[in-house]
Amino acid sequence: MTAPAPTRMLPALTDPEPVPTLASFGPPRLLAGLDEMPRMDRVAHLSRHGSLPQLSSQELVALAENIDLRGRGGAGFPFARKVSAVLDGMARADGKGAIVVNGSEGEPSCLKDTAMLLHAPHLVIDGALLAADSLGAQEVAIGVTRTDVLNSVQRAIDERGPVRPTLRVTLLTERFVTGEGSAMTNGLGGGQGLPSGRKIRSSERGLNGVPTLLSNTETYAQLAVAARLGALGYRTTGLPAEPGTLLLTVAGSRVVEVPYGVPLNRVLALCGMDAGQGVLIGGYHGTFISPVDAQTATLSREALKTYNAVLGAGAVLPLPYDTCPAGETVRVAKWMGAESAGQCGPCVLGLPALADQLDLAVRGGGDAALDAVQARMRAVEKRGACSHPDGTARFVASALAAFPEEFERHARGFGCGRPVTGALPVTGHLPLLPAATPVAAPAAPATPAAPPQERLLVDWTLCRGHGLCADVVPGIVKLGPDGYPEKASMALPARMRRRAQLAVRRCPALALRVQGGN
Repeated sequence: MTAPAPTRMLPALTDPEPVPTLASFGPPRLLAGLDEMPRMDRVAHLSRHGSLPQLSSQELVALAENIDLRGRGGAGFPFARKVSAVLDGMARADGKGAIVVNGSEGEPSCLKDTAMLLHAPHLVIDGALLAADSLGAQEVAIGVTRTDVLNSVQRAIDERGPVRPTLRVTLLTERFVTGEGSAMTNGLGGGQGLPSGRKIRSSERGLNGVPTLLSNTETYAQLAVAARLGALGYRTTGLPAEPGTLLLTVAGSRVVEVPYGVPLNRVLALCGMDAGQGVLIGGYHGTFISPVDAQTATLSREALKTYNAVLGAGAVLPLPYDTCPAGETVRVAKWMGAESAGQCGPCVLGLPALADQLDLAVRGGGDAALDAVQARMRAVEKRGACSHPDGTARFVASALAAFPEEFERHARGFGCGRPVTGALPVTGHLPLLPAATPVAAPAAPATPAAPPQERLLVDWTLCRGHGLCADVVPGIVKLGPDGYPEKASMALPARMRRRAQLAVRRCPALALRVQGGN
């Protein structure tokens, strides 16, 4: 039976003037409001998209490679490589494996995955079950952070009746870091939804300790569309090197599906906006591009490299003329600091300190205060249990580079006279989750082959900033302004080995270890 060609991932409410694209997907559509768009139940889903084909694991990998399917949750990792890695992991784990759908959107500027799960949940489930069937996985787990999304997905599961493998949805704590891979699998496994801080790939050890294929909501929906269309059909829209469509959240409130390669200014016009003072691409771990660049920028991975930007989770945030860029940046920086998982000093102490220093500078703290902001950024970079400190520092650095005159005028006490309108949305947050209690010595990170010289390593998930290590091995461990070691990995000369071993034994948090040389 030939399935009807799915015209779009999401049905449309409005039909604005189209961006040029091909008929298999139709023109880009604006979703006028999540509460106004009807939900597609199982019958409506099958009527629109038809039945789901079956693919072998080799066919699944080939399809993902032929359309260059990438993860749509932030990093943009090639899906085919994920599948191959999970297959290898399952071969070593007696065929045990799982599928995880990351349906969390802890960032207030993102709504696209929420839109999918509220209004087209069966398309997401199709993609997850297709992958599970291809790999022979025993479980499909969907993690969400909103009760309305939980109810929508559970209804979709109920509408399908009994299925194999096991299919379930779980409500997790709504925090920015919930979507980090290890936090997602930990939460779905019944533990705390916190990043592990250890370099263990989910393809090796994910949900309940088994190899896990983990990707976000839109990725699985795209897979379901591609499986029905085939690689050639899927490639009839978008760019030759980046085929297909992508979902974007514009201004934190509107979701639009567009082909890769669409001009950014066309997307903004579709939503009744312009670039304003600049556009933040990729959300709160993203990059600002100027209004001039926004006129020529196109939305593709390759094109955005010109501006040192990435699509990330698909957030597009124009900054209107009537708001204060410096104030908006401080507001987001403070929110990001409050969203720490509370696991490591560079995040739980460093990010609020960075936000406070930025606030001081914007309130007239002078050039010295701006210099101190740079120092605070350096103090948190590459030192967290997850990417949250790095992403927050990158956001602040991008804002400083995009609006240098704004920050200089504020630092010198002149200001801009504009209010902070909340163009960059933030939300309230839940109380910090308690840090996990260590039950064993931390595993060594999965890094490339160790260099000949031994190294002293710090596990950020355990370090509590006692500072004793700096006293025991002076010259090797140097503390940053927050009282935590500046580096997570330090070269260890042979003459300092005995003192380093003493520091390992004396560390109250068991956060140190010596990595042997060749």
